[in-house]
Amino acid sequence: MDPGKYADLFLTESREHLTNINQQLLEWERNPSAAGPVDAIFRAMHTIKGMAASMGFSAVANLAHRAENLLDILRRRPGATDSKTIDLLFRTADALEQAVEHSVGGREGELDASDLLADLDRAAAGAESKKKKQRERTRASVETEAVGGGRHVQVSIKPDASLKGARAMIVLRRMESLGPMSGLNPPLEVLEGEEFDGKLQFFLDSDAPDHVIEEAIRTAGDVEKVTIGRPEEAGAPVRAGATRKARHIRVNLDRLDALMNQIGELVNARGRLAELSTDRADPDLEDVVITISRLTGELQAEIIQARMTPVWQVFDRFPRLVRDVARQLGKRIDFRVEGKEIELDRAILDEIGDPIVHLLRNAVGHGIEPPEEREAAGKAPEGRVVLSAGRDRSTVAIRVSDDGRGIDRERALADAKASGLVDEEVRSLTDDQLLRVLARPGFTTAQEVSDVSGRGVGIDAVVTHIRALGGSTEFKTKKGAGSTFTLRLPPTLAIVRTMLARAGDEKYALPLTHVEETVELDPQTVTELDGAKAIMLRDRVILRDRVIPLVFLRELVRVDGEPKDRPPVIILQVGDRRAGLVVDSMAGQQEVVVKTFDAPQGMLPIFSGATILSDGRAVLILDAGGLV
Repeated sequence: MDPGKYADLFLTESREHLTNINQQLLEWERNPSAAGPVDAIFRAMHTIKGMAASMGFSAVANLAHRAENLLDILRRRPGATDSKTIDLLFRTADALEQAVEHSVGGREGELDASDLLADLDRAAAGAESKKKKQRERTRASVETEAVGGGRHVQVSIKPDASLKGARAMIVLRRMESLGPMSGLNPPLEVLEGEEFDGKLQFFLDSDAPDHVIEEAIRTAGDVEKVTIGRPEEAGAPVRAGATRKARHIRVNLDRLDALMNQIGELVNARGRLAELSTDRADPDLEDVVITISRLTGELQAEIIQARMTPVWQVFDRFPRLVRDVARQLGKRIDFRVEGKEIELDRAILDEIGDPIVHLLRNAVGHGIEPPEEREAAGKAPEGRVVLSAGRDRSTVAIRVSDDGRGIDRERALADAKASGLVDEEVRSLTDDQLLRVLARPGFTTAQEVSDVSGRGVGIDAVVTHIRALGGSTEFKTKKGAGSTFTLRLPPTLAIVRTMLARAGDEKYALPLTHVEETVELDPQTVTELDGAKAIMLRDRVILRDRVIPLVFLRELVRVDGEPKDRPPVIILQVGDRRAGLVVDSMAGQQEVVVKTFDAPQGMLPIFSGATILSDGRAVLILDAGGLV
């Protein structure tokens, strides 16, 4: 087999299995008595070993094999794993990730895992010794007689349960604490084998009531039926029927990118064709245009849907990150992930990982207080950090929130003044102003520099990165109660519907995602807000006047001359913020293919990309987050 031909596939699948291993290790750490995680980790290790062996990556295969040996022993001794073993397996997952990357990159010779391999072998030998001692104790307690006295107990493990033998061993250990047992059937060797069908029976000599015995048995998990005092065997239903296999294939993202570029060009050609049809006034041509428009729209929707990926594919690697940072800082964190089924364009999903990492490290390192500080403030010693995703109008909102100390606005204002970021006459900072201060390169509210926070990098990188994706960043905080960062993103970057506006002779495109309404600038409605021009509008829902700051596009792009009387105002909304963009005129709506770019140094941060209109003219795309 040619390894190079399948290297990308091996890399992708190995990463998926390693993500699953980390998730299962976290679950195992939270619930050491659970049998499911160790079985899942064992299967993932076994799969990685097989794939690596077939690729000729011996270092990966050897490491996975040695871990598999340890896991094979541990999965037959559920509930007996200590924190040292969990930490060893976390180290193994990290080493495997590095080994996979090195092997695919042709640098397998740089790996040295000899110390880790020795630790795995020692742990396996110790676990095997404990397993033998436990088996001897259990054998002595249940097999001293062929048939004994007491109540006859029959247990049926659920047919679809994983590790039936492990469940049975837990049942026996629970029963040992209630009284002597005898007459185990089937024998202990069968319970530990793969052929065990989940049904066992024994005699228990105990004064405990029947309901206490049954409750103790059911704590083993996945117990379907318990019969006490009756000789008949408890039956168990068997699931029947085959599950229809899902029809999935792996497609290289580059191919989806190429398809998206082609459909983008087709959208532009469709717009040009529609203009020509209008000029010609030919009914037959109009019918063809209608058909092509429908087919293009359907094809565009299918390609966009093919690129949509659930956010869990990125979110699933963050629990391990939070766990490691919390342990490093001696903090206790209840980390929750919500909305994992929400979908984003794969191109966006690939780009949001680093910003979320910055926010999570900020929440754990700077937001959440140490346990003793939380208890002194009347809080639970365990801090809560929540990563969530959800739909909000036509955007996807990703939030990172914590119930930590929040930000002291007075201290932040003093630091900002000392750094020259805020004028001396400023008396307070709103959430939006505070975010702008935090996003200035080099600014930090951390009192100490650590490996996690305090270097003045992170928030500025987040805001810049999200803006480059056509999104926006919002921030809310309350001293002593915590903070929330919200990242608002378009579901897809490739094709968006825009409103076209003019300033002087130039056209500009504005994504409709953030357009709330358009109004006419009536001089009678113009007022002042914080020393700048604003417009007063009547809210149609609550029937109350709203004061909205105005932004003049002509001034931003430096167009000479006076604007016409009563120009249009585009009301923009980004989260809770609003602004009115004053333009010279409106030029209709159009779907455009977004081409992102790196803005030249000194260029105003109000553009998120560029596009080519159906008439062949290049225009810049305005960034609502930079205008509001």
